[in-house]
Order: sequence, then structure tokens, then C-alpha cells
Amino acid sequence: MTSENTQKPHDRMAAYLNADMTAVNDLIRDRMASEHAPRIPEVTAHLVEAGGKRLRPMLTLAAARLCGYDGPYHVHLAATVEFIHTATLLHDDVVDESAQRRGRPTANLLWDNKSSVLVGDYLFARSFQLMTETNNMRVLAILANASATIAEGEVLQLTAAQNLATDQGIYLQVVRGKTAALFSAATQVGGVIATAPDAQVQALFDYGDALGIAFQIVDDLLDYQGDPNATGKNIGDDFRERKLTLPVIKAIAKGDAAERDFWTRTIEKGKQEEGDLEHALSLLNAHGTLDETKAEALAWAEQAKTALNTLPDHELTQMLRDLADYVVARIS
Repeated sequence: MTSENTQKPHDRMAAYLNADMTAVNDLIRDRMASEHAPRIPEVTAHLVEAGGKRLRPMLTLAAARLCGYDGPYHVHLAATVEFIHTATLLHDDVVDESAQRRGRPTANLLWDNKSSVLVGDYLFARSFQLMTETNNMRVLAILANASATIAEGEVLQLTAAQNLATDQGIYLQVVRGKTAALFSAATQVGGVIATAPDAQVQALFDYGDALGIAFQIVDDLLDYQGDPNATGKNIGDDFRERKLTLPVIKAIAKGDAAERDFWTRTIEKGKQEEGDLEHALSLLNAHGTLDETKAEALAWAEQAKTALNTLPDHELTQMLRDLADYVVARIS
């Protein structure tokens, strides 16, 4: 039996918030139903039931609870966050032409692109229905802004991902859009619904923002040095998909003309040959950019933990601290 000390932080949090999470899951199942289009619950269930960690909705519940909330609406907000997340996954898999997510075939592969896009749209619409039920304009503004920022980040990535002029500033903007925006909104609305003081709401936002950035940087790093069995992705998927992530951006900045020509051919022009991934990995190692990227992820995790110092001393606050450590544990 797993002891509390060796149990993963998100599992401890899930156990602590078990009743709330059960209510969220029930609400998700209820709202993803469709009387007229049975494909909607089919496609949604494929993703929602895929055994994801439900990290984002859990962050909303944790933020609300540690700020002393005892009303019903944190459940609505947690379900809203999960619907927004699921909608973006459905759309992402179409855009990226992905065949696998969480070790299973993607919805666009099992059904088709049209179903994935339209069901994603349905979930976005459902998320807005859910958030209006809280009758809280500030919550609405935060989640509406986050939804726009996520879409903006995805569009920015389309133009930035294969452009060698993309620097760390643009990369961070993309990451804040496509990943951190939902983390920070998830934690922030928990504080808002609990009518926490502004300083605590800001701290929750800062925590979610830094955690989301660390989360994405780790993801990008593991693409070049992760265990495919653990990540569910093959080494070098981002390279094959011609995505400019932080390790590569750093290598391009340090490289000579010949190296730049290599990156231009493989990333910008997409003319990849046998042995290119191995060469890319040798350049990342030669310039130490994998280690530098790791250091940045660890620094963002530290920033997330520092933000928590403003929050009440609570079991959940410690779990959030442990979660920041856990996010980077796979690379440290």
C-alpha cells in the first residue's frame, strides 16, 4: 500500500477532494450528454474517460477550498475548466494531425476531423453555459479571457512554430497562451468564487501561470529525452512535426551557419532525412540546451511555490507546493 509520503501529489489532492471531484465528474457526464447528437457523448467520453489526471479542475477545487469556500459553484467552475481543456485537445489533435493521445487513438482518428472540431465547439459552448450559472461576472471575464488567450496562443504557434526567427519571448507567449492561461484561470476563479482578498487571488493566478509554464517546458524537454512508455509520445515527435520548442530555439541562437542551415532545412522547410533527429539531438547536447531548458523549468516551479506564500496555511497549499515539485520531478 502506498504511504502518504510516496503517493503522487495529484493523487493525494484527488483523495482529499474526492467528494468534490465526484460531483465534478457527475456534472461533466450530465452536461456532455446530447439528446439529438449521440456522437457528442461518444467523442467526449473517449477523451474524458481516458484516465487523465483532471489536474486543471482539481486546481480550481483546491483554490476554492483553501480560500474557505463552501458553496456549490466551485464544482461548476471545475467542470467548465475541464470542458475548455477537452475542447482544446480535440481541436489540437486535428491541427497537429495527431494519431495518439494518452496512449490511445485520437478522436479525429477514430471518427474524423469534422466530428472532433464540431464536438470541441459544443464543449466550448457547454463551458460557457456552465460558467454563467455561477452568476459571477468576474469569473465569466476570467474564463472568457482565458478562452480567447488559448485560441490566440494556438494561432500564434501556427506562424511561430516553423519560423527560425521565433525567440524565447515568442515561445513564452505561445506557452502562456496554449497551456498556462488555463492553469492560471483555473486557480484564479477558485479564489474569486471564494471571495478571497485580491492579494490571494493574484497569488493563485501567479501560481497557475508559473506552474503551467513549467508544465509545458517539461513536456517540450521530455520530447527529446523522455521515456516513450511514460510520456505516451515518441522521442522527437516535436522535431518530426517541425515544432520550434525551447531546446531548439536555444540551439539555433548558439549555432553557426552550417547548423542554422540544418535547422532551416529540417524545421522551416520540413525536408527531413534519415539521421536528422540524431543530428538534432547531438546539437542540443553539444550546446547544453537540454540542461538549460531543464534549469528554466525548475526556476518556474520555484516561482510557482513562492507565489503560494501569500495563501492561507492549509493542507491544500502544501499539496500545491508538492505539485509544483512533482511537475518538474520527471526531469530533475
